[in-house]
Amino acid sequence: MTLQGSQTVAPPSSGVLTTPAALTPAATDTISADSFGPNGLIMFVVTTGTTTDVTVLDPTLTQQGYAGTVPSLVGTATGHRAVFIPRTAINYATGVASVTFSGARTGVTYYLLKV
Repeated sequence: MTLQGSQTVAPPSSGVLTTPAALTPAATDTISADSFGPNGLIMFVVTTGTTTDVTVLDPTLTQQGYAGTVPSLVGTATGHRAVFIPRTAINYATGVASVTFSGARTGVTYYLLKV
């Protein structure tokens, strides 16, 4: 499990473009609540020849304490895909949101951008 951080994208008034830093996924990555923007994050996943599924875990529990069922988002073997991660993905008991990656992670990187 790797704690990952996000980046803030510079506004046009700054006069510069943001150069995002790629993150390398582990089987499970956590994202600190401090890394979220006021609305959440955009996760931009880049694959180069490796199919990888991404799941944003839901921290809410049923009345019996079981985690909710969440969809696994299927990526392509080569391409770019984006997903919005809302602030509701943060587990306030731990202060982090969790994202899992299944399949081979060779050639997979991603970016986290505050929104």
